[in-house]
Amino acid sequence: MTNGYFEDVEVGDSQKAGPYSVSKEEIIQFAKQYDPRPFHIDEAAAARSVFGGLSASAAHTFAIFISLTNELQPPVRAIAGLGYDELRLPNAVRPGDELYLEAITLEKRESKSRPDSGVVRGQFRLRNQKGDTVLQCVGNGLVARRPDAKAST
Repeated sequence: MTNGYFEDVEVGDSQKAGPYSVSKEEIIQFAKQYDPRPFHIDEAAAARSVFGGLSASAAHTFAIFISLTNELQPPVRAIAGLGYDELRLPNAVRPGDELYLEAITLEKRESKSRPDSGVVRGQFRLRNQKGDTVLQCVGNGLVARRPDAKAST
């Protein structure tokens, strides 16, 4: 992929981003504002929880994922996200984790309603430094077509 336009994207392409370092302070600060459950803000309560220790909230993990999508290399000319399917969070994000994102293109099609763009569907996996998946999903995005490209329909 050279310029990141829809025409440059191929099924099977892989993109990567990261690392993103997660601190204890960030986990607590995010949770205090958006998800103030004891296992996200209090280490003693977290130790007694099903998580067995402090963990980032699902909303925080998703926010990190979205942040890393903006850093994927090689980049694509994304216009808008169109939604996520099959979202799973199989492992907790912990203080000190280094997170890495990988995206693999599953399919692509020209947009029926916007001739200046196409729809790309991809598999996303956010993993920690041990290789454990902490978030996975299938995402759909609107990607700009090359300005001189003509719709084939």
